[in-house]
Amino acid sequence: MSIIADDNNFKNKKIEHNQNIKAETIEFDKNFENCIRPKSFDTYIGQSALKETLKITIEAAKKRELPLDHLLFYGPPGLGKTTLAGVIAEQMGVDIKITSAPALERPRDIIGILMSLKGGEILFIDEIHRLNKVAEEILYPAMEDFFLDMTTGKSQTVKTMRIPLPKFTLIGATTKAGELSGPLRDRFGIIHRLEFYTEDELAQVITRTAGILNIDIDSKGAHAIARRSRGTPRIANRLVKRVSDFALVKHDGKITENVANESLDILKIDEFGLDSTDRTLLKLIIDKYDGGPVGIETIAAAIGEDVRTIEDVCEPFLLQAGLLQRTPRGRKVSPETYRHLGYKSPQTIEQQNLF
Repeated sequence: MSIIADDNNFKNKKIEHNQNIKAETIEFDKNFENCIRPKSFDTYIGQSALKETLKITIEAAKKRELPLDHLLFYGPPGLGKTTLAGVIAEQMGVDIKITSAPALERPRDIIGILMSLKGGEILFIDEIHRLNKVAEEILYPAMEDFFLDMTTGKSQTVKTMRIPLPKFTLIGATTKAGELSGPLRDRFGIIHRLEFYTEDELAQVITRTAGILNIDIDSKGAHAIARRSRGTPRIANRLVKRVSDFALVKHDGKITENVANESLDILKIDEFGLDSTDRTLLKLIIDKYDGGPVGIETIAAAIGEDVRTIEDVCEPFLLQAGLLQRTPRGRKVSPETYRHLGYKSPQTIEQQNLF
């Protein structure tokens, strides 16, 4: 019995230790992101068309002395939706309350946060496509008429009260706009997709982040990191930290093109920006399923990843890069994937067999 008890204590301590490490890592990442996040449109790089639209909208709202229309931003993770919401709040000169849909499980959660808002404030809800039905229905009158409908009592004594709310702006962010219900989506005045960044835009992001963190980097080094950042600022900023560690320990501390390429090769991030998980996924489809099509659940089970991780993290860039295709029967790779991973494409093999 004592051996079993000691073993359980060891496991519990290990779990607790891992949870503490995870919490510290999340806290570090939050502090890092808050440190490098831009506070104005001048320092917010990329999304030019959206920025111009928002500048005009904000200026008009200020002249009318009214809050902004509700906004919905959608697109792959890491493109700056939360950062953009912070910039908007800064430009409007109002406070912002940030939450996520999974944290609003009970009616009192969404009611509490709505009643705590002040006039003109911004409420930012991340992953808004994951709102439950009850929370959505509470939001409808709040967004449209700035009222909160509440019921009290039971059965025959039920009464409905309409509690007025201060006029506020809701900014929703989602990676899956198609999963939003029609009534909720229709209540947003501005709906905009955030696009993947170009190499030049990412190089600017990397140079700015390096300057804030006092990291020595040249233009070619910034572009080398940008090329492998999958068009995503969050990934670019993360890679800057990793490459700077390598430059400090293995070199003189300066990030050049050679230093960046060498360190990213060690991190197993190839010239296309694919990491080991991406390559495992693509090779699985080629080796085990003849290039596809194959179902997403089968892929997830085979590589030991969650379906949502594959859909939200891996797939957006692989689809954008033309390395993966969605079909009614499942996922399949493209001819470009065979070339990139060093495989002979089925067409090439057929041609060789003909001769």
